[in-house]
Amino acid sequence: MALNTLDFNSKLSGELDKVLIQKAETSFLADNAMRAKFVGTRNVLIPDLDMQGLGDYDRDDGFNKGSITVDQKSYTLTMDRGRSFQLDREDEDETGVANLAGQILSEFVRTKVAPEMDAYVLSKLATTAITNTHTVTDSSPSTKIYSLFLKALNGAQDAAGYTEDFVCFVDPTVWGYMMSTTEITRQINVSNFKKGGMDFQVKSINGTPIIPVAANRMKTAFTFYDGKTASDGASSNPTPDQRPGGFAPASGANNIGLLVLPKKAAMLVKKSERMRTFEPNTNQSADAYLFQYRLYYDLFVRNSYKDTIFVYKY
Repeated sequence: MALNTLDFNSKLSGELDKVLIQKAETSFLADNAMRAKFVGTRNVLIPDLDMQGLGDYDRDDGFNKGSITVDQKSYTLTMDRGRSFQLDREDEDETGVANLAGQILSEFVRTKVAPEMDAYVLSKLATTAITNTHTVTDSSPSTKIYSLFLKALNGAQDAAGYTEDFVCFVDPTVWGYMMSTTEITRQINVSNFKKGGMDFQVKSINGTPIIPVAANRMKTAFTFYDGKTASDGASSNPTPDQRPGGFAPASGANNIGLLVLPKKAAMLVKKSERMRTFEPNTNQSADAYLFQYRLYYDLFVRNSYKDTIFVYKY
């Protein structure tokens, strides 16, 4: 079956990007990266603004001078991830290779790419909070989860200001505590939440969206496998099943129970999310369609927001 690969790649890349926006709980942070400017292949400049407060006005000398500092800090992207897949020419069904490839790759983004991106982003946000000693604790979180939530939210609001929009990520354990606490359930509303120009319905408390996240994405540290080395480190010539790639909790990692931050606190910068397709006649290694997916990204916390992220870990 002949494919217009240029048109197919363009359409499929657009669909996979939509899947990533929909299925990654942290994808809204990419909306903050609109003003990021790439310099070179790996570096991005992110502006951070600083200025002085008011001074006295003097009727003779007029205004006291201040200054505006725009700190164009350079950050280096580190997450350059990809995979290739082959679909044998004989595996085409009556729907054609385009539909079959779309289904396979959409499932790949939904089940592999989105969870890994969330895991990386959430662990980096939690590490920022821990590094700055912005952790909240309670001896009885199951019965005092509302108090724990308020500690984190109030800390973030005090640091960032009460006019900011905040978001709260919770793992299944904390979400269960919340749903069994009438102090919280009677305050829950459903509100709109925007990601990548798309609107989603989420539950919120006092205007703060509460986003439940799967437990395997809510850890303070992860190991991200290279996809070519055996995950157990034992085999010198691993089979594909022994080098599954992806990610796993790092040794000694804590669970992230609750994470609160301003929506503007960090930027998810994606330099490329690319899909390449080769037909069997151009694939030199097999009589099969070859699909190559690459995602090059990173998360950067703004300097002026580093003290605004609060976490409860256990």
